[in-house]
Amino acid sequence: MRVWYDACTGKHIRYGSAIAKRFRKAGHEVVFTTREHPDTLALSHIVGENPIVVGKYQPATLFSRLEESAMRVTKFSKMFRDNPPTIAISHQSVELCRTAFGLGIPIILTADTPHAKAVNKLTIPFAHTLVVSEALSNRFLKKYTPENIVKFKGVDEVAWVKNLKPLKGSGFEKPLIVVRELEIKASYALETADSTLEIVKRLEAIGNVLLLKRYSQEKEFVDSARLVANADLVVSAGGTIAREAALQGVPSIIISKLGRTSVNTYLAEKGFPIFMSEPKNVLSLAEDHLGKKFDVSAELADLENPVDIIVKTAREL
Repeated sequence: MRVWYDACTGKHIRYGSAIAKRFRKAGHEVVFTTREHPDTLALSHIVGENPIVVGKYQPATLFSRLEESAMRVTKFSKMFRDNPPTIAISHQSVELCRTAFGLGIPIILTADTPHAKAVNKLTIPFAHTLVVSEALSNRFLKKYTPENIVKFKGVDEVAWVKNLKPLKGSGFEKPLIVVRELEIKASYALETADSTLEIVKRLEAIGNVLLLKRYSQEKEFVDSARLVANADLVVSAGGTIAREAALQGVPSIIISKLGRTSVNTYLAEKGFPIFMSEPKNVLSLAEDHLGKKFDVSAELADLENPVDIIVKTAREL
């Protein structure tokens, strides 16, 4: 097979790398593409990928988003005119879905963010097969009418956390509290207030706080998934970094309504240390859990790796 994976964010790079390595090991060709984004290129280097860069993230206005997306689709269509892929896989890349659907290429899609309504509308209906956590409700899935749905026991982050090798030392003083800024430029968060800066000030009273900003050009890139393995606590307005930490036994607090998703509550119910909190209650909850690492090895081993299902689905197609 000739497999195409398009990664739009850092999370997609991790997921895509796990998928690409499995296909390459089986002897298949992988075309790995991405776009310029605060996380994609630096993280590609860390995970050992050398993707083809097509376009960039332009969230300034609705016009810039639309125009950049249209340019990516045009470039992809030219790229695959003479040698199209056998199958296309992504974690909801709008441009991959539009291009592959237009060229008649089957699409395997992963998804885990019900509140990302715009992206859901622009991707899920194009999918031949949607591979998702069993945590997602059938009501959400049927809303966008994908052709086929395959559920797995786990969450997307299992794909790279199960075999992740933590850093031998974070280089930061203990106790280390990692705080992740809200994805303020995402379409689903444009009207959501980011309280992380205020929370950082409160948490400085009990530990050394590292704020991971999303769009700052002044910092060196930090491999957050490996970093949080050495943290004593993680606080996030979203979900990916909190799930990465919780799957490694590090207590994680989610402070935004956007983070109260089915996949996060699903992990909490399975015994992983992921907690929901109002911003005003973060300090007391942090004091309760700071440095209390959990042994979740048995719980993690019990979860399925979605890469297994994606590869199986691709072979069947």
